[in-house]
Amino acid sequence: MTDYAEEQRNELEAIESIYPDSFTVLSEVPSSFTITVTSDAGENDETIEVTLQFTYVEKYPDEVPLWEIYSQENLEDSDAEGILTLLQQQAEENLGMVMIFTLVTAVQDKLNELVDEIKNRREEEKRRKEEAAEEAEKVLFQGTVVTIENFLSWKAKFELEMAELRRKRQKEEEQQQAGKIKLTGKKLFETDHNLDTSDIQFLEDSGNSVEVDESLFQDLEELDLDEDDPDFDPLALGSDED
Repeated sequence: MTDYAEEQRNELEAIESIYPDSFTVLSEVPSSFTITVTSDAGENDETIEVTLQFTYVEKYPDEVPLWEIYSQENLEDSDAEGILTLLQQQAEENLGMVMIFTLVTAVQDKLNELVDEIKNRREEEKRRKEEAAEEAEKVLFQGTVVTIENFLSWKAKFELEMAELRRKRQKEEEQQQAGKIKLTGKKLFETDHNLDTSDIQFLEDSGNSVEVDESLFQDLEELDLDEDDPDFDPLALGSDED
């Protein structure tokens, strides 16, 4: 009859000696313990770390032990699921034999593979971003591909802009033309009453005053001018013959 308890004790002693820095006992009955597994250093010295918890069942190793991921670092959830699946496969293949070392070694190898996969993922992501940037730059230099739809849209917008430009230009020309129209003298006096004194004001400002000799007009007041006489000739008044 198999002494399961003895086999389990012997394996625990061996595991503790193999993983002295990462082996921790959680309980004696049932026997439960953790082992921390760390990958090799990856890019930028990054590592993946997983702490596995194992619990013996009564008939281990004829029955698979219980396991779970106790904690993890730098491990994505999808990769964690892959590790649990790996443990199940390895346990079934080694049923009937103590298997903790085998299970931990399989997880160790898997973590090293994941480090390489993560490096490849990052390189692929970097490559895709560079390609996307190159495509965006090509589109920037090539411009927009002309189609019937975007050409008609551009044409309608262009015609509206040109019509607005012509309207503004016509308005400016009308304003300029209106500024060139010159007013007649009559219009100037009608629009600006200050013009009727502008000449006198100009003479006064220049120092030339206008003086009128009233004595020149005194003799004219004494004359008896018969303007109603049809034979009246004002030019004959000043002749020497008279």
